[in-house]
Amino acid sequence: MRRLTEVTGIILAGGRATRMGGQDKGLVMLNGLPLFEHVITRLAPQVGDMAISANRNLETYQRSGLKVLKDTLPDYPGPLAGMLSVMQELDSEWFLFCPCDTPAIPEDLAARLWDARGQYPAIWVNDGERDHPTIVLIHRNLTSPLENYLTAGERRVMLFLREAGGHAVIFPEQQQNFINVNSPEDLNRWEKQQ
Repeated sequence: MRRLTEVTGIILAGGRATRMGGQDKGLVMLNGLPLFEHVITRLAPQVGDMAISANRNLETYQRSGLKVLKDTLPDYPGPLAGMLSVMQELDSEWFLFCPCDTPAIPEDLAARLWDARGQYPAIWVNDGERDHPTIVLIHRNLTSPLENYLTAGERRVMLFLREAGGHAVIFPEQQQNFINVNSPEDLNRWEKQQ
């Protein structure tokens, strides 16, 4: 496995998790471990450094030993707000964002996005059927455009990535690696598969 030291991996755990009954989704247990720890296990060997974007239960996330960053914008305005806070706070050239509820991301995720980056400032996952815009490699040059986008009241991740000149990388035959654990029913299905 290739480790990209110039990339900082970020776990997005700052949402409201309404489909999970408002529980902090990153802390929902899957086979004895919180969801976010499954993502750390997969992502940490692929990147140079790691941090967590979270808005609740900060002390619990801090016990992982990773830096935990809160949104600078109020009222949970979505994943882009978490991305912006991280990009403003951390001194890294590239950021690989991954939601806390995707416990089976591929072990070559970072390398495949990195190898496909070309001159693009943002590269996200497409599983062959649909885009996963919150699993995305973003260059720090997009910090100001992202700030302007959010200030204008926009929240749509896919729209921002397209307007910023990004592109998708297709991971064919890997839909199962990008499935989100969004609800108690999803959690039950995951536990049965393991």
